[in-house]
Amino acid sequence: MKRTFISAAAILAFAASAHADDLSDIQAQTKQLTKRLADLEKKQKTLEAEKAAVPTINPVDAMAADLPYKAAVKARPPENDDICIKGICVYGNFDMGVTYQNHGAPLSALAGAPLDYLVSKNSAGSYFGVGANQMSNSFIGLRGKQEIADNLYAVFNLQTLFNVENGTNANGPGSVAQNNGLTTNLLAQNSFGDSSKAGQMFNNAAYFGVSSPTYGTLTIGRQSALTSDLIVNYDALSGSNAFSLITFQGANGGGGDTENRILDNSFEYRVNVGPVRLAGEIQARNGGNSAPGNAFEGDIGVDYMGFSIDFVGGKIYDAVSAAVLSPAQLAASVTTLSAGNGVIGATVSDNTVFSVGAKYIIGPWKLFGGYEHIDFANPNNPLNPGAFTTGGFILGAAGAINNTNFTNDKILQTAWIGVKYSITPALDITGAYYHEWQNSFATGVNAGCTDARATQCSGSIDAVSLVVDWRFARHMDMYAGVMWSQAQNGLASGFLLANGTAAGTTLPAGQGSNKASSYDPGIGLRYQF
Repeated sequence: MKRTFISAAAILAFAASAHADDLSDIQAQTKQLTKRLADLEKKQKTLEAEKAAVPTINPVDAMAADLPYKAAVKARPPENDDICIKGICVYGNFDMGVTYQNHGAPLSALAGAPLDYLVSKNSAGSYFGVGANQMSNSFIGLRGKQEIADNLYAVFNLQTLFNVENGTNANGPGSVAQNNGLTTNLLAQNSFGDSSKAGQMFNNAAYFGVSSPTYGTLTIGRQSALTSDLIVNYDALSGSNAFSLITFQGANGGGGDTENRILDNSFEYRVNVGPVRLAGEIQARNGGNSAPGNAFEGDIGVDYMGFSIDFVGGKIYDAVSAAVLSPAQLAASVTTLSAGNGVIGATVSDNTVFSVGAKYIIGPWKLFGGYEHIDFANPNNPLNPGAFTTGGFILGAAGAINNTNFTNDKILQTAWIGVKYSITPALDITGAYYHEWQNSFATGVNAGCTDARATQCSGSIDAVSLVVDWRFARHMDMYAGVMWSQAQNGLASGFLLANGTAAGTTLPAGQGSNKASSYDPGIGLRYQF
């Protein structure tokens, strides 16, 4: 700008040479213009210095809780260090720590959730020691996605859940069989729990298929049920054995029985239509005297401006809930049946399930909620002694299989809410509440019962959890949490902490308690890749 004014002044001065009388006036004007130009440059430098000293931010952005998110948006995205070669990736998770339980049972070498994190029938004395798979299951997997035609991909996934404390594959039915014969000595039992993971090489996923961004994805093999996907997506503490009731039980994800949380012989199709997603899944039975039977599930969901919701409905036939064999049942089974991978007892049912889950994300807040309704009925296709079930296990001899537990349908309902708040991008605090209740489906003298005299009486389970999770380094996080749980009436029947005895019987009416509770503070480390 200065050069422009000087050039203009020079031209005027040259032109003025033809007018000697005006020369002195033009020279004076040129000096004035030069001085004004110097003053303007000085003011401009002063303004620029003031602007650099005082950043222009919105007062709202100065809130301490908000600043990390502004920084996160502007930060350079992290490098992708997935372990992949030509679209095929190795991935995994390790989770281990220590825990204390005021009422528990010894550590299981087989169960995926190796401790009674939720108050259980054999919960008795205190436990302090190794707490594996508290925040999540340990697993290792191999997955792939390769383009096989224009916009068409082949996909596959192989995944195994294991016990990081001893290296064994998760085996829920095996943990049940390990306690066979101890129904009359509950204090000798260790922790156990039924599961769809029964020691298979790939106990959590073994499927392949084709995928198109336009026409959806079809997968075939062993894969999670749609009811399980809903629990995973809409539980604030999804995947946590130690701090989530609906993860620890597994039955919610399996539409009533945990052995159906992962479906064998299954076909699943998913497609997105704008903000709407649709999915359908079927499981074909093995045929003959075997379980589980056929299963059919469907899902419809939608995403809109931070809000997500899904509805799932399904029907599962010949669903199995594994049980420990009594000494008499074990003796009869050993002498009359093939051992298979192990012999277990079972309650068999045909289940009808409906569930809904929702979540809403706004800034550092994530809100979760859900509801599930399950109707248990006697099976249309009763199973006989020696029936084959998940993972090659065998259902026991006469008396070990109950096909008539639901003369009156059992209605089990579960509701849950949770909230997660990100204090910083690396530090979360999560709270959750779970409530489960059943009707009285007893018959005969116990019809309509509301106490703990029988498992068919009405009852409830409540659980409250609080967890802090700190991602202190790439791939690594540290967590600390606690869950308090309480079972009442029919859902506490026979519990050692309620009206149960070490011999496996229940105390006479009026003795003992109608409720049992425990809590399980724990801390741990996770490595994820």
